[in-house]
Amino acid sequence: MQLDDRALVERTLRRARPIGYPPGEFVGQESFMRADEILALAVRAGIGRGTAVLDLCCGVAGPGRLITRALGCTYLGVDASPAAVTIARERARGDVRCRFEVATVPPLPDGWFDVVLLLETMLAFPDKGALLDAVADALPPGGRFAFTVEEGAPLTDTERDRMPRADTVWPVPLDELVAGLDRVGLRVRWQEDHSAAHRASAGALAQAFVADARHIATRLGRAALDDLVASHRLWAEWLGTGRVRKLAVVAEKT
Repeated sequence: MQLDDRALVERTLRRARPIGYPPGEFVGQESFMRADEILALAVRAGIGRGTAVLDLCCGVAGPGRLITRALGCTYLGVDASPAAVTIARERARGDVRCRFEVATVPPLPDGWFDVVLLLETMLAFPDKGALLDAVADALPPGGRFAFTVEEGAPLTDTERDRMPRADTVWPVPLDELVAGLDRVGLRVRWQEDHSAAHRASAGALAQAFVADARHIATRLGRAALDDLVASHRLWAEWLGTGRVRKLAVVAEKT
């Protein structure tokens, strides 16, 4: 089974996911980021009351809804999954600052935005150049691109064989990423290494999935459970050994 039925996955994993984070740090995210990291990145990007934010690959938008509530921005989340957008709209019901669209990026929605967010999904873009072109076009001078990235060399064939859904796993060396940002007029203003915290999150989530294995396997299938556990354990290994680093970055359009 592919994990593309978002409503089923959300219902199935809602018992295990919160256990993978320290108390108060789970806000519906589908990633290793904690709530404090999400808000810290948003503040570093200058998000505040009235800031126009575009959140790419927002999923069910737990981080986006947190940022909107806490900082008072206006928010547009886009995701290629209609099911994820449906869930995001239901959970944001009543918050007029939140809007959502179903879209595959690039291209990006029309218009300029003060901040473009891309949390925990740059990894899935094999062509990062096309993505950066689109992000730069959506930002006015002084606009910010706030994102997380898995920094490291491309996977070897052996590593791809070990990683479930390796077709969505494309780390990038830092110098290559910075050169790509420079090419489109985006200058790195801040970065922080979250590797240790995300290694802990990956390991804790793997343990939580194992603890809830019967429930997950019954609803998603044994193969899906095995892939969840294997991928999270592998990320914990890679982040722990330095094979991949997880960075949070803010770049500004000059």
